[in-house]
Amino acid sequence: MDKSSLCLLALGVLAAVIAEEMYSDMFDHINPDDILPNDELRNQYYNCFMDTGPCVTEDQKYFKEHAAEAFATKCRKCTEVQKKNVEKIVVWYTENRPQEWQAMVQKLMDDAKKLNIPFTR
Repeated sequence: MDKSSLCLLALGVLAAVIAEEMYSDMFDHINPDDILPNDELRNQYYNCFMDTGPCVTEDQKYFKEHAAEAFATKCRKCTEVQKKNVEKIVVWYTENRPQEWQAMVQKLMDDAKKLNIPFTR
């Protein structure tokens, strides 16, 4: 293998290492503005995240699976839509249900620690 081929190979490997996988956008169509005002639906999501009720839908299961990592890494792998949706959720809970929000933050922190996910500063 000549030097230029080796250099291209090295750059390709480096790019693959640097490029971070993003979360799937398959549920980006779900709008928190449709969920947050609906007590029953919002509580269903909350209970799923808090392990106090079942995760009923595939999106709930998916979001719960990635919630601790997304929280700990400040949504580093989130799509732009996911970042906006997380912001909507944070604002709504801090303004309307601050105790539930604090409980969720504590659970996400605990889950991230259990999974050895380092926190982004």
